Amino acid sequence: MKLAEVIDELVEERGLSRDLLEGIVCEGILAAYQKRYPDLMLKINYDAPSDNVQVLVEKEVTTSVEDDDAQLSLKKARFINKDAALGDKILVPFEGPIGRVEILRARQVIASKIRAVEAAVVYEQFKEKEGTIVYGVVHKAEHGGYVVKIEDTLAFLPKSLSIPGDKIAVGFPLRALLKEVLLEPRRENQLILDRISEFFLQRLLELEIPEVFENLVEIKKIVRTAGYKSKIAVSSNDSNIDPVGTCVGVGGGRIKPILKELGTEKIDVIAWSDDLEKLVKDSLKPAEIDRVELIDGKAAKVWLNEDQRSLAIGKMGQNIALASRLTGVDIQLVASNGSDKDKEVPFGNEGEKESSFDEGSLGDDSMENTQE
Repeated sequence: MKLAEVIDELVEERGLSRDLLEGIVCEGILAAYQKRYPDLMLKINYDAPSDNVQVLVEKEVTTSVEDDDAQLSLKKARFINKDAALGDKILVPFEGPIGRVEILRARQVIASKIRAVEAAVVYEQFKEKEGTIVYGVVHKAEHGGYVVKIEDTLAFLPKSLSIPGDKIAVGFPLRALLKEVLLEPRRENQLILDRISEFFLQRLLELEIPEVFENLVEIKKIVRTAGYKSKIAVSSNDSNIDPVGTCVGVGGGRIKPILKELGTEKIDVIAWSDDLEKLVKDSLKPAEIDRVELIDGKAAKVWLNEDQRSLAIGKMGQNIALASRLTGVDIQLVASNGSDKDKEVPFGNEGEKESSFDEGSLGDDSMENTQE
């Protein structure tokens, strides 16, 4: 196969410019000769119209030739350049052969440089999109995650950054946060996707709720256990806007597309408050809290009825854990038993029943949680 045909195939397959590929191929050929002849000063000339590759070696013009590979007599030099003088460096055709090992070296260099150019193109194309939601189609499933095709570029969604229970199938569309754009591929992956972070959920809210995008409703904090539940604290920068109702929508209409995206994960939306006692109380919803007592701003005792304990704790203790993360205080539940003496309630019953936003638990015009 002629070199021009090889370059044509690379242009079509890789989508890179011909001039760039011609230069890369020449670098590969030069690397092959340099491997075989490391002490010589070699150069590659490629004439595209004639598809002719010429290997040249630099020789010094001397009176007495002691090394035919590096020196040239003045008489021969003047056949090439009539103005040649002693000490000049002249490029002359090089006829030395190369073997299979050197050809393999050329292929390695060409492949490596093409990958480097492609990586630079991808980095330039996607770096500004880092931290945003991207849309793709699942290309294939691998042991460690999923390859997703975004435009004409492949990205990788690790299983560790996939929502537990995510039903991801080849050929299906997928939205994810473009978590990281690497300058060079890491284990063949340059674009890393994420669906479990709080930031992914924040970007979804910005996409689905115009008031959040326009900062009329501000997301103060998000805490999340992906696949189970998220808690979102919001406030309004406009006195005429109810932040919770705006995010939930009539009959849950605004939150439902986000819930659908997250699968079985539930979402609690609460109003942010600078009153920490109130924030702690609201963060434990859907449980009804009697009272809250702060301890040095780092912990809180929360009194509630026995029948509210399981709702406050949540399945595998996740509701109270998320509430603690949202408020930044350690929450201790205490039973309100109607007597002067309160009884401490142990933390973390597994498998407790709880309520939060999902498509089956929303009533008309719901803004707060309803029991399943």
